[in-house]
Formats: sequence, structure tokens, C-alpha cells
Amino acid sequence: MLMFGITPLTRPLYIFMFITVDLADRFSGPVPELQLASQVLHVLFLFLPLLWALGILPPLDALFLWGMEQALVFGLGGSPMSSNLRLLLMFGVSAGVAVCNYFIPSTLGVVLFSISMGFLLSLDLSQVGTLWGSTTPPPSSFGWNLGYRELLLYLSLLLVAMAEGGLLHHFLGSAQSESLVMGPQALVSYVLLVLFCLCWALREIQGAYVFGGMFLNPLYPKGMSSVKTFKKRNRGLYTAATFRRVFLYLVSPFTMIAFLSMDKSLQLLHRASLSLGFTRAFRVVWQSSEDALLQMAVVVLVRLAAGDNVLPGWDNLGTGVQLLLVGLLIDRLTQFLAKLKFTLTVLVTSWTEKKQRRQSAGTLLAVNASLCPLLLVVVTLSALLSAPLLPLFTLPIFLVGFPRPQRSWPGPVGTACPCLDSIFYQQMSGSLASALRTAFARGSLGSLAPGSHFLGRFQDRMVWIMILERGYGYCTVNVKGLELQETSCHTVEARRVDEVFEAAFERPEHLGFTQGFNLHWGNALTPCAALAVRVYSDARNVLSGIIDSHDNLRKLQDDYLKALVWLLLRYCVQKHKGFLWSTEEGPGVESNVSSLRFRQDSSSLTSFGDWSDEDDLFGPQPARRTVALVTAEVQPGHTALQTGASLPGSVEMDSLFENMALSALQPLQPLGLGIGMPAVDKGQNSEVFRESPGSLPPLNFSCPQSEVFNLPTGWRTAPLLPSRLLQLKPLFPEDWFRFILGEFGPAVQGEATDDMTKALKEDEALKELHAQVALSCLTSLGAESAFTSPSYVYRLYCGDVPWTEGLDWLSSSKELYQLALRAFRFSFKLLFDQASLGPMESPEELFSTLEEYERDWYIGLVTEKGWHDSILQEKPFLFSLGHDLAMGTYTGRVLSLQEQLVQVGRLNGEGVRGQWANLSWELLYATNDDEERYSIQAHPFMLRNLTVQAADPPLGYPIYSSVPLHFPCL
Repeated sequence: MLMFGITPLTRPLYIFMFITVDLADRFSGPVPELQLASQVLHVLFLFLPLLWALGILPPLDALFLWGMEQALVFGLGGSPMSSNLRLLLMFGVSAGVAVCNYFIPSTLGVVLFSISMGFLLSLDLSQVGTLWGSTTPPPSSFGWNLGYRELLLYLSLLLVAMAEGGLLHHFLGSAQSESLVMGPQALVSYVLLVLFCLCWALREIQGAYVFGGMFLNPLYPKGMSSVKTFKKRNRGLYTAATFRRVFLYLVSPFTMIAFLSMDKSLQLLHRASLSLGFTRAFRVVWQSSEDALLQMAVVVLVRLAAGDNVLPGWDNLGTGVQLLLVGLLIDRLTQFLAKLKFTLTVLVTSWTEKKQRRQSAGTLLAVNASLCPLLLVVVTLSALLSAPLLPLFTLPIFLVGFPRPQRSWPGPVGTACPCLDSIFYQQMSGSLASALRTAFARGSLGSLAPGSHFLGRFQDRMVWIMILERGYGYCTVNVKGLELQETSCHTVEARRVDEVFEAAFERPEHLGFTQGFNLHWGNALTPCAALAVRVYSDARNVLSGIIDSHDNLRKLQDDYLKALVWLLLRYCVQKHKGFLWSTEEGPGVESNVSSLRFRQDSSSLTSFGDWSDEDDLFGPQPARRTVALVTAEVQPGHTALQTGASLPGSVEMDSLFENMALSALQPLQPLGLGIGMPAVDKGQNSEVFRESPGSLPPLNFSCPQSEVFNLPTGWRTAPLLPSRLLQLKPLFPEDWFRFILGEFGPAVQGEATDDMTKALKEDEALKELHAQVALSCLTSLGAESAFTSPSYVYRLYCGDVPWTEGLDWLSSSKELYQLALRAFRFSFKLLFDQASLGPMESPEELFSTLEEYERDWYIGLVTEKGWHDSILQEKPFLFSLGHDLAMGTYTGRVLSLQEQLVQVGRLNGEGVRGQWANLSWELLYATNDDEERYSIQAHPFMLRNLTVQAADPPLGYPIYSSVPLHFPCL
């Protein structure tokens, strides 16, 4: 509500600020700075309407948060925060530390207080809740949560740092030599330079490119044949990374504390600038050790370059303020170079890229060339303000975007536009977190500054990684998943990303100079490293020659009965052992009914479903009774599924069986015995179709152990004549049934003996029971004749079965329906495997294959809840049958969970911020929401379409976005 209240006051408050400066100038004494500010604001006042129209003046909330972030980072030594609340709290506490330092009378007390508070505030304080159990703890490996091992390490580091700083300041702080290149502090200065060179060199060799991405790293492993080979070749770099971590996180902080504790300017601490400078200096030592090492190396080099000469303006600032200015200067210079590279990319590609060349391209280039000084002023002003450089409609027309925090978006981190494919990114986020943790610790991804962006690529998946926070031993990131390749713009940029990564990671062993140079240096993406991540590899196969083969379809019936018998006996074993039937392991009734829907084809009468309206001249048509409908009816409270309308007066035979061959239809039966039509007489003669459980003859098992494999009584009440089942009895696999009993029998017997197992196999009553249930399921699915239609197989796999006289009975039992559907899916997977790998050689092989399906596979549909749950539970394999309506082919999709190399590259952060600023300006100020507008079309160099996708909704549309993830980096 606060933001909604401030936004309408933005323009009046700007006017009020202009008037305030003018009144202060009029009624105060002559102050040159105030007079200059008043004159400048008088001129700007005339251009306020233009500045508002161009969106250059920031909203007050963005201005307030930007100013707070800049003060926290450069004035107090902190880091940008992942949320506005964290930013407010951290700024308040950090400012309190600076105020306390100003009033502490003892310089020793200032040193100890600054070291302790700087260390504590640089830790990931958000994980304190995990220590007390108030939040769900992350993985238990070291550093993921704040445990007793972490507390012991942090306490030891804090005590050693305080002891070191206090002793050095007490004994050597006031005994420094007048010479800036002599004395104990000068000795530490040389150590700092050596540490900086070592850390920089060890970090540089960890990535695929060196020297800012210009040259290939000859030490980086060549070829990406396998994860195992890659790790083996990378062992030398892992060893170098271990030394870097020790130097950076253990040696460097204590060396920098020694340098600061002995500084003679601490004696003049009770000045506001010096108090602020040393508060920041002792904080940044921990908050960003790598940046602090660079800043101190610059200060030391300036001292060494000056020698014994005194630099009055510089030396009077004190070491703390010097470090503050050096840090600000390095940041602004880095931003300037990144913005300049982004500017050149936009300018050059507007002419060299044919698809980006517009009629006005030559004119715009000429204007930019003639106004080159003005362009440099715009880039410089943008860098000084730490504001995004805004290319208007991504054309070579540059403006200074309004200053905003590094996160760029006002909303909370983690909003997305989820879809079915989001589940893949959700699954890989955990393994990706572990891989990123290792990469961050080793320095494989370069310097980690908040606001950095990385792009990961694996098969058709794109992962966008943004650094939100950085502290001592931790890094907070946001991981986004982009849509899979669907649009042409996405495909064009994805192809360029692949080319950039191939040039870096799939290069030959011996390279010449031209091959060692990065030919894609002007691209927004610079490859960094390959990370081993556990992800699902997605393979799709066209089933032509498999699903339409008559030999395969004839064998499908036999495989179905074998799979069903195996599942029935396994069900009995599980029930005997006390395991409840879990619907999460397989496709349950609830998960399937919601996802099954009647499929409309051009070859079926259901393609006229769009013709239906509310005023049917011929009255309402009876709905078709598919398995989805019947199953929905038996579930209390389940809403009816929507079906397509029929042509008035037509008979539904065609729509039921679609393009099935006539030979696949069930033979007509005598009137009253069911002819595949919905109407069944359930009046006085209903006992012909369904017997009550009490009237069923008792089962007389010849073996006492057979009672374990008894099935529920209701499963024997199928509305089928005994003579019909008797005709189908030869289809029942008796040898297979006895083999499974021999395998399952010992599992349910107290003391398994050969005689007991033999008696179990010879129990005719048990065999007849399972034969009756299995053949009843076969008939209820309309599959008593051999499968001869791929369309019918696909419908049955999806659970979309035409009505039969046994459908009501089958769907009335959720467990039996679940077993029957799962058995058919298992049988189709057997068909797929045998067509690809060859037939099963023995019953033992078939038995082990079915066990593997049950244990390691999920076989179903991508729209089912079980499919999504299995991905999150990281089931090793998943299989789905699909139908490509456009090509008229059936496809098999196999997901395999395995460790794969995900290639990661660094994006030009200023290019990303500039394009996001243009996106925000365009949709909020220019209201150009055309989905095909120029500014979101594919740009292979700037990756414009991918960048727009990665923006937070509603301006962007990532299909997955994680909450802020905290990674340990020690």
C-alpha cells in the first residue's frame, strides 16, 4: 500500500524538491554550490515534461531503494540484497555500526568492533532460522545450513581476526615509519600484491576463456565426451582451485585486517569520513574478499608509485576513504566498459546483421558518428549514476534509464508463468545448486558480483542465473527456466548459443592463434565452464514400423496378459506384507480421470464438436460412455468430463472407434448380451450380467498358501457369460503364471520348500481365479481380439476406451482399473523395447524387466500428476506415448535421469539491464504491447528474445523462477 500511495505523488514531489532548492538559495547566505545547483535545476525544470515522457526520472520508490543500495554497497561495504525488506534491515544495522564507530572513544575499540560487526554482517543471517528449526533446512552438507560445525568455524575465524587486529593495532599501530614503503605495514603490502596476483591467476585458469573472454584457455579440458572423462581431465584445475579458496577465504582476510589495523590514519578516526571509511574497509574484507583485495592492491600500488613523495590531497583522505573511492571508481569503470561494449554491439549489428538492418540504419549510424562525444557523455552519465543504458526500441538511439536497484524489478523474486515443462527446471534446480556451489567456490564462473547474469544450456533447456547477494562464504541467486524451443525467435538465438558453446568446449586438441581467439567475443554471451548436473535427458522416437506392425500388435495381447498376471500376483504379495497400494507409484484413477479426455481427430465425427450450440434443434444427444466418463461417474463429487457433440441423427459407431479397422471391432452378439452400445438392460434380468458377492461359489484351494494369492470377491463379478470366458481361456499364459508363483511363493512362505512351491503351482482353483479376473479385464477393455489398430492402442494407453459391457464393472473397482491400465502400459513398453532391442529370451528376463519397470520407471502420460511427481522424486526413467496430429505419427518419449554437462556462460550484465530497461519503458510508457514488435525479435548477438523472456512477469514470461537460493561458497 505504501508504493501505491507514493506513486501518484512522484511528480509533485519532484517539483517540490526543485522549489525547495530555490527557496534555500534565496533565503540563505551565498553558498556557491547551492547557487550552482539552483541554476541547473532551473534549466532542468523546463524539460521536466520531456524527462517524464521519456521515463528518465525514476519513481520515488525506485529512487529511494537505489540510493539506499548505493549507500550500503559503496558507503558501508555491504551487498545488494535479494528483497526490499532485507535491504532496509541491512542498511539500518550497517548505518548503526558506522554511527557507533564515530562515538567509540578508543581506536582499539573501533578496530575490534568493526572487525566483529563486519564479519557478522557479511554472513548469511537469513539461515539463522534453520538453526532453531523455524524453517525447512536445506541439504545437510557443510555450509548449506547454519549448523554447529559452521558456528564453530565462524566463531574460530572471528576470534582469530579480533585477536590479530587488536594485537597488531596495540603494538604496531602507532609505531609506523614515516616512509610509506618501509615498516611492518609495507611488508604486509607486498604480501597483498602477491596474494592478489595468485588469486587472479588461479581464478583465470578455471574458465574456458582468459583475459576477459578474448582467448581460449589452453589448460581447460578439451572435448565433452562424457562427465567421467571431463572430471578426470579437470583434476589439475580442481587442485589449483583448492589453493585459491585457501588464499581467498582464509589468508587474504587476515592479511587485509593486518594491513588496516596497522594503518596510522586510525589515530585520526574521530572524523566522520574516516569513521565511515574504516567501517566500510573492515566490512568489505569479509563481504567481498576478492574486490577488497583488488582495491587494496590499487592503494598499495599508488603508494609504491609515489615512493617517499607526499600526495597531499590523496594522503589526507586516509586509507579507509581511499579504499572507498577506489572501489567506487573500479565499479564505475567496469560499468562504463560493459556499457560501451553493449553500445558498440547495438551499433555494429544494426548494419552488419541483415535481419536487423532497417531503412533508417544508415541515418542512425551517421547521427551517432557525428554526435560521438554526446554518445560518450550518455554512456558516462549512465555509468556514473549506475543506471541502465536504454537503447530506444533496441535501436541505436541511447538514453539514460532511470536508476533502480540491481534486481531491476520491484516485485518479489520467484514469480513465473508455469506450464507443463516447468517441472524439468524444478527438478534440476537442486542438482544445479550443488554444481553452482562448486563452481562459485572454484572461481569457474569468474568474479561473482551482485547483478551478474549467467546462461546455462542443456539440450532444449535454457537456465537463467542471476546473482542477488554476495557475502563471506555464501552467494544468493535466482534461477529461472526459459521456455523450450517453440518460437522461431527462440530457435534462432538458441542455435547461436549452441555455436558459441561449441567453439569453447568442443574445440580440437591443438589450436593455432586464430583458432585460440574467441571469434564470438562481441556476443553478449561468454562461455565460462561446464557443470555436471543430474538432469533428465529427453529422447523422442517416431514409432512408425513399431506401433503399426501387425506382428507386434498380435504379440501385444499376450504381453498384456503376462503383465497383468504379474501385477495381480505382485498385488497379493504386497497386500500380504502389509504394504498399502500406493497411487503415487503408478497412474491412479484420480490422476488419470482428470487427464483423460476424448481425443478429436479429423477422421472422426468428433471433429464437428465446434458446431454445437445451446439451441440444439434435434434435442440433446446422448453422451458417449468412454472409460473416462464411466470412471468419473463412480467417483463421488467428481465433475463430469466434457465431450464433443455429435451430428444430429447420427449413430456413434464411428466416433467410438474412430479410424479403427473393421476387423478390430467386437463381433455382434445376441440381442441383450451387449453389442458395444451404451444401453444395457439392468431390470429383472440383471442377474445374468452381475452376480452378487454372496451368491458366488466358494473357492476350494488345494494348497493352504494359495489364500495369500486370493483376490477380492468383487473382482470375480464381471458381467460376462462363463461360455465367453471359456472361449478365451487358451489365451491365459499358464506356464507364465506358474513361473511367477515360483518366484513370488518363497516371499510369502515362512519356510519355503520345494514341495510347498510345487503344491502352489498345481492349485487349479487359484489358476482359474486369476484366469477369470485377467480375461475379464481383457474383455472389458475390448481387447479379446488381437490389436490391429494403432489408434485403438493409443486410446487404450490413454485410458480412452470405447464402452463395453464390462466397463462398469472394471471402473467400479479403482484398484483393479489401476492394475489393468498399468498392465497395458507395461505391455506396450515391452513391445517398444522388444522392437528396439530384440525379443525376451526367457521368463527370467521378462520377470526382471517387469520388476525394473515397477521399480525404476514411470510409464504413463505427460499430463498426469504421477508424471510430475515422478520427475520431482527423480525416478530414473519415464516413458510416454504421444500422437503428433500434424504429422499423423505416434511418438515415444523416454526421459533418462543422468549426470550431464550443462554449459554455462556469463552474459553482459549491462546489456541485460539495458534491454530490460527498454522493455519496461516500452510497455509502461510507450504501451507497445504488440506480441510481434521489433524489439523482441531474435538478435543472435544481443540474445534479445531470450533476455525479454527472462524478465519478471508480467513483462517477461519465464516458465520457472526459484525463490532466492543461498549457496555456500567456502
